[in-house]
Amino acid sequence: MAIISEDIMQEDEASTQPQQQAAAVKENSTEVEKKEKEESKGRQPNSGNGLDLDNYSWAQQLPEVNISVPLPEGTKARFVVCEIKKDHLKVGLKGQPPIIDGELHKPVKVEDCFWSIEDGSLMSILLTKRNQSDWWKSLIKGDPEIDTQRAEPESSKLSDLDPETRQTVEKMMFDQRQKQMGLPTSEEMQNQDMLKKLKSQYPDMDFSGMKMPS
Repeated sequence: MAIISEDIMQEDEASTQPQQQAAAVKENSTEVEKKEKEESKGRQPNSGNGLDLDNYSWAQQLPEVNISVPLPEGTKARFVVCEIKKDHLKVGLKGQPPIIDGELHKPVKVEDCFWSIEDGSLMSILLTKRNQSDWWKSLIKGDPEIDTQRAEPESSKLSDLDPETRQTVEKMMFDQRQKQMGLPTSEEMQNQDMLKKLKSQYPDMDFSGMKMPS
């Protein structure tokens, strides 16, 4: 019967340790790269197509943005600072550093923006977007951004939009689904149809180097 010495077993274990460490480092670096890649696209939106941050949370649909700011129990409106400008928002308590203070991701209609205190412990702010066919990546420029490809419009809200905006939104939704499935967008499909018609009308012409309008 062969006898394996303790020294040989220790050498084998020692030789496999660097390999295991290298594999662990590679796995960790792969996870870090994957996380960085996901964050570069943007974070996963919350259930309201926005983000939950440390001091406040925000949600959105295409026409508007809703912000929730927790306040100390019993806070009255007179103790609150809320300045809403076309492209800037400042929110906080008087005499204290602002909770929100920065340039908005996109302009808003100031005349259609409102705020209120609910139950003396929560400030609710409604911002009406100037462009109601765009998803916001963040509330304030420089804040963490969401992946707008994962935003989901409420179908019930589409009926509230004017026909032109609704058509634009439906086209965006269609193109988003097509891209996710690796299929051509509506514009690419139109270009393909145009190219087919040209080839049928002018079979002797070479369209291989033709650039379609984008």
